[in-house]
Amino acid sequence: MTSATILDAKTAHIASCSRRNRATRYGIYLAIFLVVAWSVDVLIIKDTDWARLGNGTVGRTVMQFLNVDFSIVPDLLWPAWETLLMATLATLLGLVLAIPVAWLGAYNITPLGRFSYSIGRVLMTLSRSVHEIVWALIFVSAVGLGAMAGILAMAIRSIGFVSKTVSEAIEDIDYGPVEALMAAGANRFQILLYAVVPQVIPVFLGNAIFEWDINIRRSTIMGLVGAGGLGFSLFRQMAQFNYGGITTVVLAVLVLILFGEIVSRYARKAII
Repeated sequence: MTSATILDAKTAHIASCSRRNRATRYGIYLAIFLVVAWSVDVLIIKDTDWARLGNGTVGRTVMQFLNVDFSIVPDLLWPAWETLLMATLATLLGLVLAIPVAWLGAYNITPLGRFSYSIGRVLMTLSRSVHEIVWALIFVSAVGLGAMAGILAMAIRSIGFVSKTVSEAIEDIDYGPVEALMAAGANRFQILLYAVVPQVIPVFLGNAIFEWDINIRRSTIMGLVGAGGLGFSLFRQMAQFNYGGITTVVLAVLVLILFGEIVSRYARKAII
C-alpha cells in the first residue's frame, strides 16, 4: 500500500468522523432547543394569566409599588438593627462551630482517620445542601417565632462553607513548620496551634467577613418564616397589601446590604 493510499484512507476516516461529530452536535442542539421550547410553553405560555396584561392590572400594580410609603420608616429602624445583629451573631456562632468540623474534615489532621474525616465531610455537606429557609422552619418549630430561630438557621448554614474552605486550606499547608515542630518533640496540639493555625488564619478571617456579608442577605428573608428582622416587616406589608410599604422595606433591605458590602470591603483590606 502506497503512502498516497494511506493518506487518502486517513483523510476519508477523518472526514467521516467529522461528519458524525457534526451530526451528534446538531442533534444535541436540537434536543436542547426542543426541551427549552417545551419548558417555555408549559411554564410560561400556558401557566400565565395573559388577560391581566391586557386589562391594565400590571400597570396599576406597578404604580402602587412606586408610591413609596415613607410613613413606616420609623417602624423599620429596629427590624433593620435586629437584622444586623442576627447576621453578626449567626456568623460568630457559625465560625465557632465550623472550627471543629474543619478539623474533622481535613484528612491530614483529622484525629481518627477515615472515620472522623467522613463525619466532618457529612456535616459540611448537610450544612450546605439544606437551604437556610428550611433550617429556619425547623428551628421555628423547635424554639418558636423570633430572631433566635433565624440566628440558628444561618449559623448552621454558615458551617458548611467556612469549614469546607478552611479544611481545604489545612490540607494545602506548608509542611515545613510541621516537620520542624515534630523534630523538636512538639505534641499534636502544639503542632496544630503553632504550625497549622497561623497558615490558615488569613483564609479563616477572609471567609468570616464574606460569610457575614452573605448572612446580612440571608437575614433579610428570615422573617418570611417568622424568624425576625426586616423579612418579618416585609411579610407584614405583604399581608396588608401595602404595596408602597413593600417598596419601602425592599429599599431598606437594599441600604442594609450596601452597608454590609462597604463594611466587608474595608474589613478585608484592614485584616487580610
